[in-house]
Amino acid sequence: MAETPKNRKRLPQEFPAIDPEADLEPDAPRPGPSGEKAERLRKAPRATDPTVARETDAPAFALPDMPRTVSLVTDSVITRPLAERMASARHDPIGVVIELRTDAGLPTEEVVAALLDLVHDVVGETDPAEESAWQVGNYVVAEMTAAQILELVNRDSRKGGRVVAGRQEQKTAPRSLINRIWPNFEVTATIHRSIITTKSDAAVRSFNATGEGIVWAVLDTGVDREHRHFLSGDHDTLGLPQTLGHRSFVAGTTHDDALRDANGHGTHVAGILAGWQDDPRRKVYAATWYRTGDGDTGVERVTLDRISGMAPRAKILSCKVLRDDRTGDLASLLGALEYIQELNRGGRELNVHGVNLSLGYPFDPSWFAAGQSPVCREVDRLVANGVCVVVSAGNTGYGAARDTAGREMRLSFGMTINDPGNASRAITVGSTSLKPHSTGVSYFSSKGPTGDGRLKPDLVAPGERVVSAGAGQLLERARATVKLEPGQRASQITYVEDSGTSMSAPHVSGVAAAFLSIHREFIGKPDEVKRILMESASDLGRERSFQGAGLVDAMRAIQSV
Repeated sequence: MAETPKNRKRLPQEFPAIDPEADLEPDAPRPGPSGEKAERLRKAPRATDPTVARETDAPAFALPDMPRTVSLVTDSVITRPLAERMASARHDPIGVVIELRTDAGLPTEEVVAALLDLVHDVVGETDPAEESAWQVGNYVVAEMTAAQILELVNRDSRKGGRVVAGRQEQKTAPRSLINRIWPNFEVTATIHRSIITTKSDAAVRSFNATGEGIVWAVLDTGVDREHRHFLSGDHDTLGLPQTLGHRSFVAGTTHDDALRDANGHGTHVAGILAGWQDDPRRKVYAATWYRTGDGDTGVERVTLDRISGMAPRAKILSCKVLRDDRTGDLASLLGALEYIQELNRGGRELNVHGVNLSLGYPFDPSWFAAGQSPVCREVDRLVANGVCVVVSAGNTGYGAARDTAGREMRLSFGMTINDPGNASRAITVGSTSLKPHSTGVSYFSSKGPTGDGRLKPDLVAPGERVVSAGAGQLLERARATVKLEPGQRASQITYVEDSGTSMSAPHVSGVAAAFLSIHREFIGKPDEVKRILMESASDLGRERSFQGAGLVDAMRAIQSV
């Protein structure tokens, strides 16, 4: 029987969930803030940053006043986004991620034990069947009210350096246990022709750049184990060595659920990256969207001779971090990234060569410096240990605002790169159409620079109307609405179309996997891989903050070294 992830409380949804129906529309990626929402956000009061004196008996905290003036991003234990939630939800439980101090003067396991004891003391008795706090790498995840968070920080700051490790031996540490406390952010999910756009088909024919021997982790809604795209010929895309295992990090699921996909997003992403289907005895049918003469959207069935991922023979490691509605939380994502570290023994072995993150959450640069959130730092740490991490830029590059006369205007928004795309060492990918040289960057693709002025995205790749393996709700909706001729059956359709930077990232992941299968001397050197992909990209002649270095080009990358 599969092991069950830790039984923990499902955290309250802090960000509005994507409407699953709207998000499946290929021509309607999730937009930026609407005029009404933008106005509401503009008027929303901002919290000041509560700051803790770490080594002295500081005065107790209180919930801050809500001035409307601009304040600087300061070094605070309670981060700005958490302070804002505490001010608006004073009595409701808030999911938090507590970042440990790495210079507390004690081994990490003793700091964790002491902090867990402190959290349990503050929270008090809870349902014994559910944990009130648990460890995820160098973080402790918990659910606490605003008052409990303040009490936790005050107790930690008043310890005067005294730490009780494991409830037994008392030791002296020069600093408090807590570095910062973050919200447990809500995370959401952000081919037959796109393989030509990236020149991956030419790379396969010319160099046999198939991704053979490369393992890429897909952190998403799961991957459908039964889809024939992953079981072609003698190759099992999801078949892994015994040292590796598919895992689910979503509460209330088992690890077997990593190889199921009730939503379809993860299967679609994985199918762009790897796998193929070209059995001459079996036709491949896909559902694609089209516009009718009166502007409505229709779905039609198309026949494909074959379909392939960018690196068809690469192996996929599925980590389920998103629920069936495409939402998840920061703790699940951090847990999956830590799992990859464990599989690679912290960089001492390289069993997983890359990670694809077609997910994220909008980032507000007034919260803290871009790229310094827990997930961004964990991404950079994974890259430092030899793993290529490819992240979607986000679909928040377009929205609405009002002018001084109250008129709504549709705008393209800069500085909208989502976390973890703000991670400095990640390969952050924006979206283009299938004809990028003529139509350029997708209107919805999140734009740079980062909030602290760094150039992002790094690359662009096809993200509009991409056909890939279908599963779950995505496939069911296509089958329910497809226009069929007499004698045709909806059940024959196994591939579907979807859009968003979620589709762009696996194109680059696949190109990177194909590159590594040919130039194996670059395995374990993700910064070099990023440099090569950027230097060999095709310039689209667009703004750098829109296109990054340009369109990823598999052939030029392989030939450039």
